[in-house]
Amino acid sequence: MPIKLSLYLDLIRWNRPAGWLLLLWPTLSALWIAAGGFPGWHLVLVFTLGTILMRSAGCCINDVADRDFDRHVKRTAQRPVTSGRISTKEALVVGAVLALTAFGLVLTTNRATIAWSFAALAVTLVYPYAKRFVSMPQAVLGVAFSFGIPMAFAAVTGEVPLLAWGLLLGNLFWVLAYDTEYAMVDRDDDLRIGMKTSAITLGRWDVPAILLFYALYLALWSWLLAPIVASPWWWVGVVLACAQVVWHGMLIRTRTRDGCFKAFRLNHWVGLAVFAGIVAGLVR
Repeated sequence: MPIKLSLYLDLIRWNRPAGWLLLLWPTLSALWIAAGGFPGWHLVLVFTLGTILMRSAGCCINDVADRDFDRHVKRTAQRPVTSGRISTKEALVVGAVLALTAFGLVLTTNRATIAWSFAALAVTLVYPYAKRFVSMPQAVLGVAFSFGIPMAFAAVTGEVPLLAWGLLLGNLFWVLAYDTEYAMVDRDDDLRIGMKTSAITLGRWDVPAILLFYALYLALWSWLLAPIVASPWWWVGVVLACAQVVWHGMLIRTRTRDGCFKAFRLNHWVGLAVFAGIVAGLVR
């Protein structure tokens, strides 16, 4: 049992919290914006736990979908499903249990949030297979990783306003930035096995495109939120995020595996800076 538990924890990337933090910060940001401040502990706990559970479920689905590709990539060859230490059936059962637990949390909110949760699940299921057919599958991931935003608005207000979709679009550009950095780590392996990624599609324009994606993310969120979070603290958060973007640009400029992977892993601090600016700016 201890060995099996260790494999399950490895399956859901328990020791790599950067993945769920990248999902969490924009979701919590949307909660605070929709509520005009602290949204209450119930919604904070529901969306925090739900984010962790759905990210973990997504890892299970992704590993099953990619098991035949992952064995040809050095970084992923020893994943539990790929290496055969966990069967595909086991992984799918674990993923289903995690997703159902997350749905149980959603049931404590309202009808609008419950309805939107089905759309979020559909995008989560589609993404692992998009890498076979879409030249920029990171855009599909961007939708999946941003769906906490409309769900957060639905949970607070019972509807999804145009503002939520604008924030989703901005966040999609952030996902394009950091997941292209991630794709740059495996570009050689992905080219060899015929996988489609934004790093391959963008080619030599990958670094400028990533910086443009970052700029679009911060510009869109600043434009949308400046009238709502009318506080110098918001701009402090934006400046801190911009400083990190400059640093990430330095890390990826030579396109080394270590530099690109480090930039990806540290991206959750960009989201935290933006979230902190929102929280501080909405304190009354």
